[in-house]
Amino acid sequence: MKIIYKDSDIIVCIKPPRVLSTDEPGGLPELLREELGEKTADIRTVHRLDRVVSGLMVLARNHSAAAELSRQIRQDSFKKIYLAAVHGVTEDRGQMRDLMYRDKARKMSFVTDTESRDTREAVLNYETLGRNGDMSLVRVELVTGRTHQIRCQFASHGFPLIGERKYSELNDPCQLALFSSEIGFSHPKTGKYLYFTEKPSEIYPWNLF
Repeated sequence: MKIIYKDSDIIVCIKPPRVLSTDEPGGLPELLREELGEKTADIRTVHRLDRVVSGLMVLARNHSAAAELSRQIRQDSFKKIYLAAVHGVTEDRGQMRDLMYRDKARKMSFVTDTESRDTREAVLNYETLGRNGDMSLVRVELVTGRTHQIRCQFASHGFPLIGERKYSELNDPCQLALFSSEIGFSHPKTGKYLYFTEKPSEIYPWNLF
């Protein structure tokens, strides 16, 4: 476990891929307790990354910190930026705005042209940071926070993420190339604004850019 910052209220770390964000056997809070050597430590998940996604997360270390961070997330003052490596050559910058619905039975999200009570708007902004042949590296800022939003929207626009298994039939020899690279929020006790940035490991496909 790579811990970036910790105090009595929060802990910021890098979630490894294939690890659940939630507090269950093998989940991120349990791994952090093992890393800290505190088996009964109060560590609470306040936001999530898909199991296959890695990168920055902040977890709360008490009830009041969890409540305040959750409030910031609900009120959209919690900033989340991702890096994604995708198939295809993206524009220098752009916005994706779609209607999406969640199929709970299939555990997948889908873009649709039809409005219904089950659809919700999904919006993201992206900037292309680099290209290598027919692949692109993009910096993604979520405006909304839908389940699998980045994965689903980029695939539906013809740019499936490298390493994608759920929304692409391509057989890439790597983990999903989606990384939580920047998070920003106000400290739940002091109110000081904190901003953390990290880069993914220099392995395929990140090392192509």
